[in-house]
Amino acid sequence: MEYPGNLFVVAAPSGAGKSSLVKALMELDSLVQPSVSHTTRAPRGQEKHGREYFFVSEPEFDAMVQAQAFVEWAHVHNHRYGTSRKAIEERMAQGADVVLEIDFQGALQIKRAFANAVTIFILPPSWDELRSRLERRGEDTQQVIETRLQNAAVEMAQVHEFDFVIINELFDRALFDLKTIVHSQRLKYLAQRRARSETFRALKIS
Repeated sequence: MEYPGNLFVVAAPSGAGKSSLVKALMELDSLVQPSVSHTTRAPRGQEKHGREYFFVSEPEFDAMVQAQAFVEWAHVHNHRYGTSRKAIEERMAQGADVVLEIDFQGALQIKRAFANAVTIFILPPSWDELRSRLERRGEDTQQVIETRLQNAAVEMAQVHEFDFVIINELFDRALFDLKTIVHSQRLKYLAQRRARSETFRALKIS
């Protein structure tokens, strides 16, 4: 189905700055709303249930898989993450632009399920900077950081599958790039036709 809202799917290796960029985008643009994923991992820091994620048990996640409630789900860093199709469709039907933070496997699944989805990959400027950012977070052991860096190599090898690529070297510049992608997508013919269908009909444009 076609919806008046757009779907933006943002993926990145851990530590590339994806969450910070998406948060800043939503603070600047009230039309952009988050899609909150379900996860079996425990909350980190100040995370709250229903805001960053829906934190669920393994049996609860299994039940949602059996009910086909997820448009995609995957194992990431020894935990499971899933995206509710219903939540995305409801917000897009209301005209909101939905932004989804997700791993690269999920992003490609979303693209198959929603043909109009816009996929964006965030890259770090270098391996040294990626390692430094992971260490500065102070959330993970050195062993976990090494695992995240190994996973990053696999994830970044898939960057060619994405519509847009942003290198997050300077945060303000990366945020400008992200805003530009969102605004440009809204002005595309198909997006305008979906969002302003009444205007197109009034002008007798098919």
